[in-house]
Amino acid sequence: MRTMFRSLGLFNFRVWFIGALVSNIGGWMQSTAQDWVVLTELTDNDATAMGVTMALQFGPPLVLVSFTGWVADRFDRRRILFVTQGSLMVLAVVVGWLLLAGVMTLPLMFGFALLFGVANAFDSPARQAFVSDVVSRENASNAVALNSASFNMARLIGPAVGGGLIVAVGTGWVFVINAVTFLAMLVALALMHRNELLPRVRATGAQRIADGFRYVWSRPDLRVTFVIVFLVGAFGMNFPIFASTMAVEFGTDADGYGVLSSVLAIGSLAGALLAARRARARMRVIVFAAGGFGVASLVSSFMPTYATYAAVLVFVGFSTVTMLTTANGYVQTTAAPELRGRVMALYMAVIMGSTPVGAPIAGWVAQNFGPRAAIVLGAVAGLLACAIGVSWMLASGRVHRHADNRFRLTLDETQAIAIVDGSPEEFSDAVAQTTPIRVHDDKPPLA
Repeated sequence: MRTMFRSLGLFNFRVWFIGALVSNIGGWMQSTAQDWVVLTELTDNDATAMGVTMALQFGPPLVLVSFTGWVADRFDRRRILFVTQGSLMVLAVVVGWLLLAGVMTLPLMFGFALLFGVANAFDSPARQAFVSDVVSRENASNAVALNSASFNMARLIGPAVGGGLIVAVGTGWVFVINAVTFLAMLVALALMHRNELLPRVRATGAQRIADGFRYVWSRPDLRVTFVIVFLVGAFGMNFPIFASTMAVEFGTDADGYGVLSSVLAIGSLAGALLAARRARARMRVIVFAAGGFGVASLVSSFMPTYATYAAVLVFVGFSTVTMLTTANGYVQTTAAPELRGRVMALYMAVIMGSTPVGAPIAGWVAQNFGPRAAIVLGAVAGLLACAIGVSWMLASGRVHRHADNRFRLTLDETQAIAIVDGSPEEFSDAVAQTTPIRVHDDKPPLA
């Protein structure tokens, strides 16, 4: 138990964890309200419009990835978060006022979704990389997992509370309440002991935006990780579309949709806490969790009742967050410190930027063929991602026959990661010093 929560022993991380939890609860309340507004108040159950809203909100991290990653590496991340969190708070107030005044329209909601996306495009890489500024490298994987647990605790509470508030006071007040919760994050940032934050590692040469792209491309393990996350993120993680349209199919109201989101978060929280117990992030966990997501999603698409569908969502949430938390920890702990902001910007662009690719497609499939067909599409993406990961592990030579048991295979995750595209001299001096990279080479082979 102490191992699972060891990062909470640090004052700065403890304050960050509490502030993020409160803010994330409000964020999930707002997300539930926004989806419900688009689906039922601004359209007549138009899943395609919801897909467009998600595409506009998650598109900016993909479009602006080069610049936002550079900003996260170049400027003080704590100050960046003050600006982005404050901007998101103001946007929530404005949207809430427009809804309460009864003047919100679908085009206006599309515009605000885009503005939320721009603010999050700068917020996400800075927030993800900032965790590594708060804790030491040996605690980074644990801190990332606990950060994910905070996010999923909020997902457990937020949608259910949001769904109830929609019924009780209306969607406009949900946005206003979310604006208030941003104060928790701003207060947490203000309370942190700045002298206890880890000193930033800076590159000695010019900080080029292209270095992040080239660094990731030169790492086969990161390329595979990004492909897995992209496939699942684009076609499998469209939960607002899946849950809301399935809630409508089962004849439930906004509170029923909120409960489905919270049930999904039960499995998500379990996955995050188990990830926090692991000493390090492993590639094999990412690969097999993607396969587990595909299987669980496929099973959920055949569930005949609201209760059985909700029960399977626990396993969908567990496999999803196990994959994402492990991938996040793996990328953060193995990336060159000088490039961590740019690498994390690319990672977040893959997660958030994949939505504009998959959400409109999932919405169109749900609209024309039903929500179950859209869920099957996501399941196929998860199984394909797993197949790609397994193929890479086999091709990389990491899988060997066990020395004593001919029917048992051993996965060796201690092999050096080769830089396959270009020489180290093509990177900055600081990057060149980090390559080739050996991940966790102080550990024995894993069975």
